[in-house]
Amino acid sequence: MYERCVGLAWCSGCRVYAANMVHIPRAQRLVDALATLPPEHRERLLRSETQLIEHLDKTRAWGV
Repeated sequence: MYERCVGLAWCSGCRVYAANMVHIPRAQRLVDALATLPPEHRERLLRSETQLIEHLDKTRAWGV
């Protein structure tokens, strides 16, 4: 019924973040915030948690 995913929440001001395992209904499609990036840029971000969070923070890709 559900897929497990890692959910991230962070505060841009204090630079603190937390990760949790979350359950997403299988029918729900998640948006890939990195889908439009060139492959080499995407791969570089995926190798560094710090750079990934900075990128998402700059682009506000999480939808808030």
